[in-house]
Amino acid sequence: MGVVKILGVGVIGIGILAGAGFVVYKSPIGQNIVSARQSKDNSVPVLMEPVAFGDLERTVSAPGSIEPKRLIKISSQVSAKILALPFEEGERVSKGDVVIRLDPQDLVAALDSAKAGLKGQEASLGGADAGLINARLSYERILQLNETGDATQAELDAAQASYLQAQSNREVLVHSIEQARAQIVRAQKDLDNTTIASPINGVITSLNVEVGETVIVGTTNNAGSVIMEIADLSEMLLKAAVDEANIAPVEIGQNAKIFVNAYTDREYAGIIKRIGLKRQVANDGTGTFEVEILMNLSEGETLYSGLSASTDIVVEHFYDAMIVPSQAVVDRRIEDLPKEVTQNNDIIDLNKTFTRIVYRVVDGKTVATPVKVGPSDLTQTVITEGLSADDIIVTGPFRMLVDLKHDKAVKDQNADEDEEAQDEIDSQTDADSDEETAEQESP
Repeated sequence: MGVVKILGVGVIGIGILAGAGFVVYKSPIGQNIVSARQSKDNSVPVLMEPVAFGDLERTVSAPGSIEPKRLIKISSQVSAKILALPFEEGERVSKGDVVIRLDPQDLVAALDSAKAGLKGQEASLGGADAGLINARLSYERILQLNETGDATQAELDAAQASYLQAQSNREVLVHSIEQARAQIVRAQKDLDNTTIASPINGVITSLNVEVGETVIVGTTNNAGSVIMEIADLSEMLLKAAVDEANIAPVEIGQNAKIFVNAYTDREYAGIIKRIGLKRQVANDGTGTFEVEILMNLSEGETLYSGLSASTDIVVEHFYDAMIVPSQAVVDRRIEDLPKEVTQNNDIIDLNKTFTRIVYRVVDGKTVATPVKVGPSDLTQTVITEGLSADDIIVTGPFRMLVDLKHDKAVKDQNADEDEEAQDEIDSQTDADSDEETAEQESP
């Protein structure tokens, strides 16, 4: 019987509560609460933030490769067999160190031959001098006899011809002796070239031959043997290929940021030292200009030659500019915007189909706001006209910005997430408190 009474009282209580709830729901206060809740639920969660001010750099990006500023390719000046290579690839050498020794045997023989030829020519010169003296004396004697009528004109002419021939023979020998001496100088130089020294302090970055191989001298049509390459790795260049569409603002002396593919966690600084004047064409047909950027390396730091890299060349600076996230700036058809946005707005060019806008947030709703933009980097864009310093703008998510409209109710996504997190913390705190109370009341 007691149980029946308790159930009856419970049912009556539930009925009273339900009736009271219905009355409150139908009351003006209840309707306002429901409308506010529905309005809040209809708001689109977006990311929003105030307009910011800061510095921005306009950059020109380009790919390239790392190469030494000084790279010496050593070839032989004579054809000979390699006798010795004192240094291995990767070893450091100093200026003047002998890095290649060639077999001098044939060149020693050539030098000896040239010297012997000179001695023969010099010996012949003595005979030529004697012949010239004899021819001169004979000519002078016939000349005197001709004057007295004791020698004919024919005899005089023959003597004169002999004298001139002797002079010519001597001149030929003199020139031959000069050629022989020049051949000796050349043979000596070739012999000296069998010992090759490093012209710079550096590292042997490439060694293309082995001891015992024969190197050849290059000609106009055939390149000679490149025995090795020596590079000064203390000064490195990024040789960047800048697209011809972006080369105009690039100037010598501009700063650049360099990103080496092999070292993703590092950023190098550099400065432009040279801009190529001739357009080059890549394999895909793209026109580029070579820009050399001297890298700023730490003391003792070296990089591998040939590493792939990219650069951002700083071509313009903006200080304390109004900037917004680049994705906050969207294009909209002018005809799709309400008249209160497009009318009497100097920013909008009615001759165009699209205009750029940013969505401001005013009283919980979006306001499509046409803007003029300046330069942009990968993440931020400069706003030159259209926004004020105290504006709150919609910055994302991108999927929401794609279809976002004017006069749309929005709410701060981050605020909701913070509120949900706080509610979860409060709920957990209440649960812990109830559990603690239950433990204290239990006997």
